[in-house]
Amino acid sequence: MSYSPIIQESIAYIETHLPEELSLESMAKFAGFSKYHYHRIFQKEVGVSVSEYIRFRRIANSSNMLLFTDERIIDIAIYYHFESQESFTRSFKKYYQLPPGQYRKIMGKLTMQREEMKMKMKNEQLLKGWQLSGSHPFNYQMGIDRETFHQGRASGFLKSVTVVPTEGEFATMMQQFKADKYMGKRLKLSGFIKTKAVRGFCGFWMRVDDALHDVLQFDNMSDRPIIGDTEWNHYSIVLDVPDNSAAIAFGVLLSGSGQVWIDGLQFEEVDTKVPTTNIDFMCELLDEPMNLSFEE
Repeated sequence: MSYSPIIQESIAYIETHLPEELSLESMAKFAGFSKYHYHRIFQKEVGVSVSEYIRFRRIANSSNMLLFTDERIIDIAIYYHFESQESFTRSFKKYYQLPPGQYRKIMGKLTMQREEMKMKMKNEQLLKGWQLSGSHPFNYQMGIDRETFHQGRASGFLKSVTVVPTEGEFATMMQQFKADKYMGKRLKLSGFIKTKAVRGFCGFWMRVDDALHDVLQFDNMSDRPIIGDTEWNHYSIVLDVPDNSAAIAFGVLLSGSGQVWIDGLQFEEVDTKVPTTNIDFMCELLDEPMNLSFEE
């Protein structure tokens, strides 16, 4: 007997009732099975328990609220039935490697568009010094590749692992460090990238924040995206590090499906003759309101 249809119905039910009370008992009743039997088949089909699935789907949806709304963190926690903001923060950090407030600050400039997701939890994401985050990190995997590399003995990779990734989903393989050594300087991040079947886009990104996590400088190569199949090539980002900088975050971004390898990353101070690649969001502002009657 195939249990896939009932599990798919269960997941569809969970997706439309995430803000409501959900439990193993209620889901087993919905499926028409005993708790033990339902727990066993759900775990076998999905790879995680139904309780864990509900928990990380709520966390995933809460990440969208953090990125696309101004709702307070405590209100998001209550909406998704967490006992307190503290318990929500612990659960959120477990999956996204960042507390909710910092996630909202750092990821805000990397978002593409809001999409729903179906995914299978991946726990094999440990890689020294690196964190996996983004809008839908559960749909991606990062790791070390000892067969495909540009130099040395290995490269890092980030790839989509869902069968049909939703367009607009993205993940990042990232790090953060203190800005102290580079304040008042112009900093260049460079390295090598190789891609396979990237249907969205990918590229390096770097962000300079002040002590309040406000953006001072940012570039994610959105104006020079890497797509499709490409062999190893060299790419760089150049940003100024103002005197009031506190932290520098960087990594590789993969939007949509595909795989990206990175290798040979390095940071170096450059002089002012090297132009920055900073994306000036203010330049997109209009001089004055326009087309208010929608007739143009």
